[in-house]
Amino acid sequence: MSAIKITDKNFNSEVINSEKPVLIDFWASWCGPCRMMSPVVDEIASERGDIKVCKVNVDEEPALASQFGIMSIPTIVAIKNGKVTGSLVGVRPKQHILELV
Repeated sequence: MSAIKITDKNFNSEVINSEKPVLIDFWASWCGPCRMMSPVVDEIASERGDIKVCKVNVDEEPALASQFGIMSIPTIVAIKNGKVTGSLVGVRPKQHILELV
C-alpha cells in the first residue's frame, strides 16, 4: 500500500475516522530533508498494513498545516482514535517513526 495524499476534503474520512493508527508526513516538494524522508515514509506504508500512512503537502494544504501547528518540515504526526499521540520534526530513522505508533 502506498501513502495516501491528504487534503481538506478527505482528512476526516482518512485520518479522524480511521480505525488504524495514522502517520502523517507533512512535507513540501522544495524541502531537501523532506525528500530524504519520503522513501522512508513510503517504505513504512508498503510494509505496515496495520498503520495508515498519509502525506500532507504544506504548500497545497496550508490550513491543515496550521491546524497541526506545523512550524518546520518534515514533521511526522501520529494519530490514534482521532487524537494526536506524538510527533517528530526533521529527518529521523525509520525506527523512531515506528515508535510513535
